[in-house]
Amino acid sequence: MPLPIYTNGNSLQQIKSIIGIAAGKGGVGKSTITVQLALTLQNLGYSVGIMDADLYGPSIRKMLPENKAPQQNGNSIEPAMCGGIKMISMAYFRKTQEATIIRAPIANNFIANFIHNVQWGALDYLLIDFPPGTGDIQLTLSQQARLTCALIVTTPQEIALQDVRKSIILFEQVQVPILGIVENMSYYQQSPQLEKVHIFGKGGGGRLATEVGVPMIAQIPLEPSLCHCGDNGKSIFDNDNPNNQQTTELFLKLATNFIAHVETLKLQQAQGLQSFKLQWQNL
Repeated sequence: MPLPIYTNGNSLQQIKSIIGIAAGKGGVGKSTITVQLALTLQNLGYSVGIMDADLYGPSIRKMLPENKAPQQNGNSIEPAMCGGIKMISMAYFRKTQEATIIRAPIANNFIANFIHNVQWGALDYLLIDFPPGTGDIQLTLSQQARLTCALIVTTPQEIALQDVRKSIILFEQVQVPILGIVENMSYYQQSPQLEKVHIFGKGGGGRLATEVGVPMIAQIPLEPSLCHCGDNGKSIFDNDNPNNQQTTELFLKLATNFIAHVETLKLQQAQGLQSFKLQWQNL
């Protein structure tokens, strides 16, 4: 049964870092990056939660199936438990295959409920999977969710970059620092011995990172095993495909860079630096 909606207090106080993962555009694999990054952080020993804020197209429940459903506790909600990762999604408030047909004010109420009423408890990282676009939901998340920073996901294609730039402008206007760029579907490589094929163009994420003045956190290939993991609700660390080792190593590098840059940003903020552009030379 779908869960009811209430509004209550703030439940983010015990979360060390809250990161928005955004693209401004659908279809770039942002939710896949969110899920596999969360699983990688968990593999490294961190406590992680995911807020799936894409109300109209929630997909993370499919990629990260729960072993314990969310529970209503008075006016608060205990998040679902998904193999140790806490998660909330619009998918829990709708029947399977039921469309979310709601106007912006009601959508904002759902998002406010996710922000203020879900009892996350103590977490190292809460990853918020932003929906496409730069409208009401994105503003509510940016202004109320106490974001530490935003991680931007794109493909190399210029058409994707066009919308991703708009998402970056949104974060700059609400003074949420940009952590860096993840270029997804960066290339296809059938095996390490063969040449990389740049299906969606080459270097777009790097050009965007230079343009914005932030680092390229990772380049993730177009990898069939990632699709398999998402479709079957598996972690890349559980995949039996021997060709998946390279992708696993790339996500470990992504998570390591992510952790280092988040901690550097928080240190700079604690020191009272006014600029939201990080100093990457020492990393």
